Amino acid sequence: MKVFHAQSQLKQHLQPFLQAKQTTGFVPTMGAIHKGHLSLLQQAMNENDVIVMSIFVNPTQFNNAEDLEKYPRTLQKDLELIEALSNKIIVYAPTVDDIYEGNTVAQNFDYDGLDNEMEGANRPGHFNGVGTIVKKLFEIVQPTKAYFGEKDFQQLQIIRKMVEKNNMKIDVVGCPIFREANGLAMSSRNERLSVQAKDKAAFIYKTLQAAKDLFIEKDVKDAQAFVKTAFESETDFTLEYFIIADEASLKTAIVKEKNKNYRAFIVVHIEGVRLIDNITLN
Repeated sequence: MKVFHAQSQLKQHLQPFLQAKQTTGFVPTMGAIHKGHLSLLQQAMNENDVIVMSIFVNPTQFNNAEDLEKYPRTLQKDLELIEALSNKIIVYAPTVDDIYEGNTVAQNFDYDGLDNEMEGANRPGHFNGVGTIVKKLFEIVQPTKAYFGEKDFQQLQIIRKMVEKNNMKIDVVGCPIFREANGLAMSSRNERLSVQAKDKAAFIYKTLQAAKDLFIEKDVKDAQAFVKTAFESETDFTLEYFIIADEASLKTAIVKEKNKNYRAFIVVHIEGVRLIDNITLN
């Protein structure tokens, strides 16, 4: 398996594939690889000639220094998991200097307001950091298709908008959320949870499923009231937000409207770890 730490070497290695017009599937990650990441790789392998995965904890998308410091970094274990899937996957694991070339600052992007909702409202500057790193990685790898999990659905929509606005000829593919047996959405942050907390966190997805039923049978306010009450009774959790939004605009829904697709988004904290999840409501 080829592992590159310098973009110049990666570009040199990829050049013959680009010249031969082979398709490249790209999976950007921040490491702490789990089965969800591997499912993205598997889909990329099914659809492309060449596969690249990046592993890079991007400092410009963290507005909390402590969160950046605590983010799991498990490169050797990650490489073993990737190689067990296929030794033909190309890994790019750069340093901050290699990516940012001494200027570790986020660009400003216009996402047509998608960044003002939910995560953007709660984490100022976060999506400028996301756009900055993804654009840089796309320019380095020049993929045909790029694969992202729907767990970070707002991020997925924002990357699609960034690609559209920058006229990048890249197909951004959204892949279904990969869950633990108990329903907990797989996430690198789950590594920081105790076994007991992981078991308890099954409550998040169960609550989302019940909220979906209420939304379908009744309306937005009924689902919101149910979730608020549910988490008030579970003292291990702190509910940061639960929002039902239009999938296209990400605007918070007040009442259901016909011919719109809706999704429920939730953020909760347990053991000091911030967990996000979502579920389609249509």
